[in-house]
Amino acid sequence: MKEVYLDNAATTKPLEVTIEAVSTIMRDYYGNPSSLHKKGIEAENKIKECTTYFANVLGCTEDEIIYTSGGTESNNLAILGVAHAYQKIGKRILTTAIEHPSVGDVFKHLEAEGFEVIIIPVDEKGYVDESFLEEAINEETTLVSIMHVNNEIGTIQNIERIGKCIKAKNSKTFFHVDAVQSFTKVPLSVRKAQIDLLSISGHKFYGPRGVGLFYKSKKVRVLNQLHGGGQQKNLRSGTENVAGIYGMYRAARYVIENQKAILEAYQSAKIYLAERILSEVEGTYVNGEDMETSAPHILNVGFDNVRAEVLLHALEQYQIYVSSGSACASNKVAKSGTLAAIGLKDQALDNAVRFSFSLETTKEDLDYCMDVLKKQVILLRKFTLGGKKK
Repeated sequence: MKEVYLDNAATTKPLEVTIEAVSTIMRDYYGNPSSLHKKGIEAENKIKECTTYFANVLGCTEDEIIYTSGGTESNNLAILGVAHAYQKIGKRILTTAIEHPSVGDVFKHLEAEGFEVIIIPVDEKGYVDESFLEEAINEETTLVSIMHVNNEIGTIQNIERIGKCIKAKNSKTFFHVDAVQSFTKVPLSVRKAQIDLLSISGHKFYGPRGVGLFYKSKKVRVLNQLHGGGQQKNLRSGTENVAGIYGMYRAARYVIENQKAILEAYQSAKIYLAERILSEVEGTYVNGEDMETSAPHILNVGFDNVRAEVLLHALEQYQIYVSSGSACASNKVAKSGTLAAIGLKDQALDNAVRFSFSLETTKEDLDYCMDVLKKQVILLRKFTLGGKKK
């Protein structure tokens, strides 16, 4: 039976260059990068090679790069670190209604601590209400956190315009961007967008799981969340994951060097599948922004009278893998905060399926997906509507 993996926004299959890089480091560069002997220096030099590359890509300096265990840790370090470091100046912090739980839940935690949390609404496409944002910022606002690309519907925020708006209203307000879904897919410069803090996760672009990157501007003071050996300027104690970092670097380098072709492949797969679903399956619609202007690798489709979780498992029986929402919560019965924020109600909150594409997704994969999808939607609707008539 053919296997079709269409859940690449949750995680990607590591590239061969990633696997080879991780294997090489684990085999030959196994020293502790904090050690003063030759093996430690060799490992440290491999990290420096990665740091030079990422700093160049992001448009920052090398000493502004910190390595973490992934997007969740990077988001927590940015938000908690800044909120606590500047709470004497102000405890007013802002985020949006469509953030990933690794941002949204951190703000809930801070609200319980006594911080004033302002939630910025979005429109039916998922775009931030920039007028609300501007009005909400005052002299006590220390942090604004806004994701670049939404992980469920693929809406791309105009980060440069938002950054300019924030700094124009209060130059001392820090701007954090969750770039987990956008890095290597949507152009971004931390300087141009006036971003102070940025989060990246390696496994979203064919790197290893369990490794990420945190950009922190030299202008920002962040309280560390881990205490120990004082590695990475005491911001993130713990022996660095040299193999993971190097694997993430090799994956990023491959994708960025082949970016044009890869992005075209994502977009082509997305449009092809969307057009077939909308034209061949009745009662379907795209959630979020238009296909041409949202992120090239994410497609969110609503299926009337079909529960997404049931459809997901029906497709799984044919080794077709999709998602019914954010991967971090997809094994739980929960409503999507993003879909509710863009105005979906009642059954529409349960009917959304996310398809997300990789550089290996083929037309044959999508044709197979469509053959199975059409049959399963008919069967599930027959069961659902038949049950209602009884």
